[in-house]
Amino acid sequence: MGKLISIGKILNFHGIKGEVKVGYSAGKEALLKSLKKVFIFQDNVKIAYDVQSVRFHKNFAIIKFKQINSINDVMAVKGLLIHVEESTLKSGLEADEFLISDLSGLQVFDTNNDKVGTVCGVGENKATNLLEIEKTNGLKFMIPFVKEWVPVVDIENGRIVVNMLDGIESLFTAQDNQQ
Repeated sequence: MGKLISIGKILNFHGIKGEVKVGYSAGKEALLKSLKKVFIFQDNVKIAYDVQSVRFHKNFAIIKFKQINSINDVMAVKGLLIHVEESTLKSGLEADEFLISDLSGLQVFDTNNDKVGTVCGVGENKATNLLEIEKTNGLKFMIPFVKEWVPVVDIENGRIVVNMLDGIESLFTAQDNQQ
């Protein structure tokens, strides 16, 4: 079995027949609807659950698992994370979607092919995801993870290209001089 990745959290029960209310990342509805099996760690033991149905209510997924049939069953998994195999997630990614674990450690180059640094993390704000890049001198900065800023992501060759837009280079130079 491959690496497991969390895709949501069981928040509470929904109704009395064992449906669970799940918090998840917006835009992942198709992935959730396609699931047949997930894994939940209970007391550090990985247990497989078969997905019977998935529907959406407000900003939550309502999932019925074959093995959960009452509120008492739900209470045993309330607050726990739902995991799927990494290969399941990767098969559901669109062309310009990536797993955070695949981005960390990529070498970062500018459009002139000069090395800028290494991706050391991914953050987010309300507008977009942000790439955290550690420069070769150890300083870190973040840029929006959008096509205009990051035109090339080459996971296979371990590199990305960032577009150092007008004025951005002076911002990094100013940060370097403050250190």
